[in-house]
Amino acid sequence: MRATTIHAPYDMRVEDVPDPVVVLPTDAVVRVLRACICGSDLWAYRGEAAREPGQRIGHEFLGIVEETGTEVSGVRRGDLVVAPFMWSDGVCDYCREGLTTSCEHGGFWGAVGYDGGQGEAVRVPYADGTLVTLPAAAASDDRLLAALLTLSDVMGTGHHAALGAGVREGATVAVVGDGAVGLCGVLAARRLGAARIIALGRHAARTDIARRFGATDVVAERGEAAVAAVRELTGGQGAHSVIEAVGTEQSMRTAVDIARDGGAIGFVGVPHGSGTGLDLGVMFNRNIALRGGVAPVRSYIPELLPDVLDGTIDPSPVFDLTVGVEAVPEGYKAMDERTALKVMVTN
Repeated sequence: MRATTIHAPYDMRVEDVPDPVVVLPTDAVVRVLRACICGSDLWAYRGEAAREPGQRIGHEFLGIVEETGTEVSGVRRGDLVVAPFMWSDGVCDYCREGLTTSCEHGGFWGAVGYDGGQGEAVRVPYADGTLVTLPAAAASDDRLLAALLTLSDVMGTGHHAALGAGVREGATVAVVGDGAVGLCGVLAARRLGAARIIALGRHAARTDIARRFGATDVVAERGEAAVAAVRELTGGQGAHSVIEAVGTEQSMRTAVDIARDGGAIGFVGVPHGSGTGLDLGVMFNRNIALRGGVAPVRSYIPELLPDVLDGTIDPSPVFDLTVGVEAVPEGYKAMDERTALKVMVTN
């Protein structure tokens, strides 16, 4: 089959690799219909996250089950399924508690020795604990497939941030970051009943999507100017809930500075240089809570799926460029150069 591999910074290739097969009785093989490129993939692309030459990549995909192991009972051949960005067994203590990202037997797609989602097929460990079945009719609906694909990561991650930030009915929410996760955080905040949603972003195409998703205000400034703008919009108090979807020192510092006293920050931006963005003294004195991390999206899919299927939420606009698997390297280049927000890959 064809699959995307990474060999060095900015050196992405689509190569022939062995077809996946069932190895363990809990495995399934999924033929990929839709995959995508994540903003976090760019850290490997730019050389800021280590990868072995030839390692697979891609952690967001949905597709058709082609084969199952003898112990798989939750999915069967021909099922349309979506995979969260980590596999999990579904039965360990962490999985039972909903923290599937800490599964004792879990792992990331594209880890050494495992398939990545940016290819034609994937061997799925612990298929019963990992895969979620989708309505078969969705396979012929391109828009719905795009919306469902977001459940593999960005929609569930935006939801995780909103929960961490304590978004509630009537709250004022600020979202730091105008990438796909930040935009899905806007959508998640609206879904949870926020009365006012302030999106921080400088790119008109992205903030237009934020408004479409429910943002009531847009702040284009950065740093101290952004803090001043949010404070002005909130009568000097700041936001009850802040979603931090970038992961830099500046973005975390901004999140703290625009939070209302007694408020909360939900952080899901993969940290890169954000180690000094927090001042515990400030957070202590102002009673600001911080919660977030790697989103256990497998636990959120059953909750979010009905709303995607009935159109209550439609995250599909986060995809603004579609490529075939052979053009995945061009997709990385487009996202790195910020000419694309999020790239979808079709097979």
